[in-house]
Amino acid sequence: MVSVVLYEKKDHIAFITLNRPEVMNAINTEAARGLAEAWDNVRDDPEVWTAIVTGAGDRAFSAGADLKEIAAMRMQAEPGGEPVELTILRLVPMRKPEVYKPFIAALNGVAAGGGLELALICDIRIAADNARLGLREVVLSLIPGWGGTQRLPRLIPFGMALEILMTGDFISAEEAYRIGLVNKVVPFDELMPAAEALARRINENGPLAVRAAKEAAYQGMRMPLDEGLQLERLLLQSLLMSEDAKKGPLAFAQKRKPEYKGI
Repeated sequence: MVSVVLYEKKDHIAFITLNRPEVMNAINTEAARGLAEAWDNVRDDPEVWTAIVTGAGDRAFSAGADLKEIAAMRMQAEPGGEPVELTILRLVPMRKPEVYKPFIAALNGVAAGGGLELALICDIRIAADNARLGLREVVLSLIPGWGGTQRLPRLIPFGMALEILMTGDFISAEEAYRIGLVNKVVPFDELMPAAEALARRINENGPLAVRAAKEAAYQGMRMPLDEGLQLERLLLQSLLMSEDAKKGPLAFAQKRKPEYKGI
């Protein structure tokens, strides 16, 4: 049986692929479980320093929740019971605490609804030039439930986020780049090479330092400045006790590239 979420590792990079191209990589219950497991694998595997998330095929990163499965589950649900959407909601990694290893979303086509929300929990987004992005839930008289209403306004100007949320319209990859929703737009054939090149560039640095920088930035956004500065000092103090922190300055003095181990 073919897995609906593929997980591979190469050179400290995890590749997570939604593998339902026949339905535009829609996220059903099985895929939600697979994504949650993949996030846990990245978090727990010391050999993984960076992760790339993408979709199979050339049409979609992910079209969002599998509406056909939801409709079938509704037919079988008991009257007055919990809405099936909330059952799936608890499975997806969008609600998990942050994993401080870097995640790169490689948007190979449509990223809609929960598919865009999956991209929003990644740290960096690279889009193929055929990508279209949107949060379409209001068209169905719903709102995003996987973090879209909270993460999008934190990433782009507030008014632009509200326009995307309230119209349900798609935007192009170029427009997403213009407003800061994606970091880069590349031709489709260059998407995965670009994502992998960025992951390798990040992995040239000390992995503990990269994670600490991400943690400081994410946690600091929720804190007053003085508390954020205190967190930064604590994270730096912890890094200074690591083996990698000793290797970096030594390699610089010896004019060679450091060989970090993540310890």
